[in-house]
Amino acid sequence: MAGLPRRIIMETQRLLAEPVPSVKVEPDESNAPYFHVVIAGPQDFPFEGGIFKSELFLPEYPMAAPKVHLMTKIHHPNVDKLGRIYKWSPALQICTVLQSIQALLSAPNPDDPLANDVTNKAQAIETARAWTRLYAMNNI
Repeated sequence: MAGLPRRIIMETQRLLAEPVPSVKVEPDESNAPYFHVVIAGPQDFPFEGGIFKSELFLPEYPMAAPKVHLMTKIHHPNVDKLGRIYKWSPALQICTVLQSIQALLSAPNPDDPLANDVTNKAQAIETARAWTRLYAMNNI
């Protein structure tokens, strides 16, 4: 981790010492500001039982906001078709970003959608369940 900003080193050490529940984070060995992330779908929600692979990248962190990309296909109003999630603030710590993603899986915000095709709530929930079974339960 030599050559990295002190904040990234400190936050990475904290993440490894105090992991976020239901989230597995591994720093990339060859690209220090890049993290492999696996998030378990929350219970009692359409994403339950799913394992969602993600990547988190810290370009010029903390001056530039983290970039998060869900690699597992998901039907969610706040995730676009490319797996991008809304913009993050540079003020957020890595663990806060991960907790926010977890919260987003538990409480989608249809009032601030990135995916414009998620309009009918009942249909969206059923599609989210189906996609979770199809894409997030077979990628282990």
